[in-house]
Amino acid sequence: MSFLPTLPLGGLAGWSLLTRTKPRQLEAFAAAPERTTAVARFEKQFPKLTTAQDLVQDRATLRIVLSAFGLEDDVQNRAFIQRVIETGTSGRDSLANRLADKRYFALASALAHLAPGGGGKPAADLTETLIANHNQRRFEVAVGEQNQSFRLAMTAERELPGLLTSFRSDQARWFGLLGNPPLRKVIETALGLPKEFGALPLDQQVTRLQAASQNRFGFSTVAELAAPETLGRVVERFLIMSEIQAGVTRFSPALALLGAARSP
Repeated sequence: MSFLPTLPLGGLAGWSLLTRTKPRQLEAFAAAPERTTAVARFEKQFPKLTTAQDLVQDRATLRIVLSAFGLEDDVQNRAFIQRVIETGTSGRDSLANRLADKRYFALASALAHLAPGGGGKPAADLTETLIANHNQRRFEVAVGEQNQSFRLAMTAERELPGLLTSFRSDQARWFGLLGNPPLRKVIETALGLPKEFGALPLDQQVTRLQAASQNRFGFSTVAELAAPETLGRVVERFLIMSEIQAGVTRFSPALALLGAARSP
């Protein structure tokens, strides 16, 4: 029987419990027999692959690789994934550079050794990194099957700090955030932006995000949003707004907490 995450509560109380028990639950989740069998096969097969074509022809290995980047839904789009990898991350023909969803850029960067001229040999720690990321993201998927808001909150905790190392300027980080659908959802919800926001030109979206962040949290940079002392506030605000938008509670402690969250 597959291991299921323990989520007896919703809202902020449930999130606090999940945060405390996550290391133990993730370890148990990764140790489930069906997972250890798949991972053992991956450890043997992945280092043998030397081209992007090799990867997409090995469905089981491809599934774990895509899962490590949150792209498991693309397991059927093998020709597309092959092209993302083969065209790399630089040059005019780079598909990963042109796609708005920057998870593809991360995929192409990590698997550069499978692109033409890449040498065909992975970095020493790449296999272990992919396995760890796969287990983390699959655990998040399992959490999301019970509580999608918790899954998105876990994504934000992982992805928001990652923008600081992936992009040099704050402007580029905001564009990177907009190009990450799950992270974008968290920030838009936390800031209370309307659905029409997504129809604005990208530069106007960034301006609106900066202004809304300054108004809500007192700062307008991604670095400040991702700082350890404020990331928790962002996630809690997202969870509260998610409850309210879903109509889970019309009169609940969440409303009082929302009012308190407005205080500096």
